[in-house]
Amino acid sequence: MSTHHVEDERTDPNPRMNASQRWTLALTATASLMVVLDMLVVTTALNRIRLDLGASIADLEWTITAFTLSFAVLLLPASALGDRLGRRRMFVAGVAVFTVASAACALAPDAAALITARTVQGAGSALIMPHAMVLLSVAFPGRQRAKALGAFSSVTGLGTVGGPVVGGAITQGLDWHWIFWINVPLGVLLVPLARARMAESTGPSRRLDVVGVALVTAAAFGLVWGLVRGNSVGWTGGETIGTLTGGALLTAAFIGWELHTASPMLPMHFFRTPAFSGGNTAGFLMYACTVGATFLLAQYLQAGLGYDPLATGLRLIPWTLTLTLIAPLTGSLVPRVGERPLLVGGLVVLAVSMAWVALLSGPTLSYPALIPPLALGGCGLSFAMPAAQHAVLGAVPPAAVGAASGVFNTLRQFGSTFGVAILSAVFAASGDYGSPKSFSDGFRPALGVAAMLALGGAIAGAWTPTRNRNAVSAPVSATVSAPASAPTPASTSTSS
Repeated sequence: MSTHHVEDERTDPNPRMNASQRWTLALTATASLMVVLDMLVVTTALNRIRLDLGASIADLEWTITAFTLSFAVLLLPASALGDRLGRRRMFVAGVAVFTVASAACALAPDAAALITARTVQGAGSALIMPHAMVLLSVAFPGRQRAKALGAFSSVTGLGTVGGPVVGGAITQGLDWHWIFWINVPLGVLLVPLARARMAESTGPSRRLDVVGVALVTAAAFGLVWGLVRGNSVGWTGGETIGTLTGGALLTAAFIGWELHTASPMLPMHFFRTPAFSGGNTAGFLMYACTVGATFLLAQYLQAGLGYDPLATGLRLIPWTLTLTLIAPLTGSLVPRVGERPLLVGGLVVLAVSMAWVALLSGPTLSYPALIPPLALGGCGLSFAMPAAQHAVLGAVPPAAVGAASGVFNTLRQFGSTFGVAILSAVFAASGDYGSPKSFSDGFRPALGVAAMLALGGAIAGAWTPTRNRNAVSAPVSATVSAPASAPTPASTSTSS
């Protein structure tokens, strides 16, 4: 394969997307949509799965938890492998694993088989998500990258809030098995297209940090296990305290190792950069708010207001539609105004929308009253999501975008898990599923906490510096390989 050097975008007289860039955006966004959809698409199908497979409540919990656990635990190790073995290669491998696992989910004869297949799905997702962002970052130069991330965010954001819509529609209109079957033809198409149309890229040639991989994997396992089990076994129980404490100690050991090893998997000095630390913290809290609120909103519409799965999904469309329309436009604003105004402003708007829903909620609420706050929340998220991603990826040198993407996606998954766990705990403290009123009694304070999470993200985003839009970045170079059967794309950069 041929190679070429990546240079600053100002050497390219035509900033419009070329064919290779369009393919990269389409393929990475489609694969990421599959992953994000499958994180939440199962929520509105759980009751049918329980009836068909004779699953217990614990089995249903593990249907979601198994995916979350393997996904979060393997993200950083997967990013390290991509830097070493090739990001496109790992992306393609992830799509293949995810596709096979989706078929296994659809064919599962019992709950144990479904949980096993969901675990493998999570592993495939860990290979897809960080490499999708890195391949996108490599394909698009600095200011182009912001627009590409805006489009990418609109698609992945659609999956975040559209999961219950798709799950409800398919479960009610067809059968729950089809929430997994729909991934198979997409995966079969994506594998050869990605090999043919996307450029390969690698990170710096360095020794694999085996100790760092082992420590971060064990740390992530402990933290995620504690978060997902806390509501089931109690937050003061030995299992929860032990796993969370073990995860925290292993995280400290990982940080200590990375500070002193000669070839760190994650250079810790990145966190001294305000854009990197602020963008990651804001992203963590943004996804905690969004995924936790979506998880409870889908149930509030059913248990609190009495809608069926399809009607529930359709009533979340105001949030979905705003993400689809606005996030691509936000990408073009990032180079002009910088990340901070969009990140802070977007998360403040998201906080207001969550507080608005909390004040409105009750067992007799008329649905039309929810449309304005849901649409407002989608607007806020559409501004904040691409700004956070761009802040993190633009804060590191080109050779480190793989590690930066791994950190962002790991914290996003931790944030999602944290949000569901914390909001569920707040809900359980004040409400239950006994009646629409008792559900609303728990839902209201939980959405109040979601608003506080978004506000905390806005405060973290304020530490992200406003970029000088007229600053000229020094040209950088990185080596990538052209796709097997596509023309070599125009010179691109990972500098912002």
